[in-house]
Amino acid sequence: MNVAFIGIGVMGSGMAANLLKAGHTVRVYTRTREKAQGVLAQGGIWCDDIAGCVAGVDAVITIVGYPRDVEEVYFGENGILDSAAPGTCLVDMTTTAPELAVRIAQAGAQRGFKVLDAPVSGGDTGARNGTLTIMAGGDRAAFDQCMPLFEAMGKVIRYTGAAGTGQHTKMANQIAIAGTVAGVAEAVAYAQKAGLDIMDTLATIGTGAAGSWQMSNNGPKMAAGDDAPGFFIKHFVKDMNLALDEARARGQELPALELVENMYALLMEQGMGEKGTQALIARYLK
Repeated sequence: MNVAFIGIGVMGSGMAANLLKAGHTVRVYTRTREKAQGVLAQGGIWCDDIAGCVAGVDAVITIVGYPRDVEEVYFGENGILDSAAPGTCLVDMTTTAPELAVRIAQAGAQRGFKVLDAPVSGGDTGARNGTLTIMAGGDRAAFDQCMPLFEAMGKVIRYTGAAGTGQHTKMANQIAIAGTVAGVAEAVAYAQKAGLDIMDTLATIGTGAAGSWQMSNNGPKMAAGDDAPGFFIKHFVKDMNLALDEARARGQELPALELVENMYALLMEQGMGEKGTQALIARYLK
């Protein structure tokens, strides 16, 4: 398929590379061309603007930072909705507000587009290895048409229902991660204070009921003091606040999520927003 890929960051670079490896033609646009050099070296085609990137392709994939960025690339002047050809599949893989996903779907349908909100989980490792979990809501025909693209990027691919449900599923995912990553950080901190071999402890408890992706992947990073981003703290804080806003709109309390968001917000205030989510261990190792 001919694909326009907008947003080449920690996640997008691996995802676009895997599309190229699967034989798809990938046009690339991102605000900082230097970030796209790795993808361009693998055969990606650089475009100077969104309008040129999305013209005449089969599908447009976006994975940008924040809801305001999604608004800009879709609704802005010479943005995707103004520039893509009717019939194009529009796939936003950013984690953003469900309401925004619905708005894009409605505006896209009025202009003849097939729209999906399809956020992902799996971090930079999953993006590089093509093992992401993809949660897609919206146009079912678009989901079926884009399956070859999803299969190049992900391992678990689910159609979740109407527009916005992909984002709601991702909210549930982030809620679960928040409690888990905090639990792993507390376990690592406890093991250290108790004088245990932390790596041996993680290997032991990770094979039982305490085992999780966070323990297997971020636990060793916490133990080693490796805070390089596989997923930025600043983006996780954004996701948690989106989930809290959705819950509050329904009169729902999520006390564990609120607690973890507060801890990460403190790290943000300390200038740690560009570090990986495993850097939460800094809250405990004092």
